[in-house]
Amino acid sequence: MAVSTGFSISSQMLALSRHSLLSPLLSMTSFRRFYRGDSPTDSQKDVIEIPLPPWQERTDESIETKRARLLYESRKRGMLENCILLSLFAKEHLQHMTEKQLNLYDRLINEPSNDWDIYYWATEAKPTPEIFENEVMALLRDFAKNKNKEQRLRAPDLEYLFEKPR
Repeated sequence: MAVSTGFSISSQMLALSRHSLLSPLLSMTSFRRFYRGDSPTDSQKDVIEIPLPPWQERTDESIETKRARLLYESRKRGMLENCILLSLFAKEHLQHMTEKQLNLYDRLINEPSNDWDIYYWATEAKPTPEIFENEVMALLRDFAKNKNKEQRLRAPDLEYLFEKPR
């Protein structure tokens, strides 16, 4: 009988020690969870913004090199929505852009540090800052409206790169 009581006491102590170790975690998850921006008391002091080097126009590359780089950068984004939107936009418009428009597009996709900003501006969920409000942004906004109701579920295959320009 003493053995079973000792076993019972040690298992209770083990359960208590586990509870005391996990209780801070349990108490944190028992409340409603907030996502950043949902909580009115979120000071966002815990947000760390990593400074990026300032965007600089590349004046030393040929127009064809610039088109190729912008095509690549349009396909390889930080979020799938922009990968699809920008790669399809690039497929349709890059070959017809002037050097000035290519520079505007370069700045648009490379200067903002947050890809969500570009997406929100293109879909008109947020106003576009004046510095990015230009003819290329207007083209992108119009493209994002998808007036032809095309199915845009993935980035385009690269075979079109080997087709003759229209």
